[in-house]
Amino acid sequence: MSTLEEQIDIGVPIDRAWDCLHRVETYPRFLDGVRQARSEGGGHRAHLDVDAGGGAQEFEAEITDRGQESVMEWRTTSGPDLAGSFSLLPIDRDHTRVQARFEYDPGIVREAFGGPKGFAQAAAIERLVRNDLEQFKELGEQER
Repeated sequence: MSTLEEQIDIGVPIDRAWDCLHRVETYPRFLDGVRQARSEGGGHRAHLDVDAGGGAQEFEAEITDRGQESVMEWRTTSGPDLAGSFSLLPIDRDHTRVQARFEYDPGIVREAFGGPKGFAQAAAIERLVRNDLEQFKELGEQER
């Protein structure tokens, strides 16, 4: 299992970043490849329609909140075996650090999504996660 960690500082209070992170329907606006997303099960599950490996795929994900710690964990329950978390840390009253952690098996990711192998695959996933965080920042800061 490989692990990728990235972070970004955004210009919104932690509660606004937390709310933005939990609006599953906005995921297509900041997660590359997600065409449509909807919350299910009272917000504890998400259904994602994704462009992957040259075609459309559907994934189900389970979402677990550790609200006291401002951590949202997720894992796929269908599709490729993926997991991760978002941790929110207050910098000050108007700024939040978003830390993303993504756990994946490189072979499973290649099989599900295609693309390069080895170091090139890790670099591509790192760019994708970094870009998703930049888009999350833009979305959160737009909605102030």
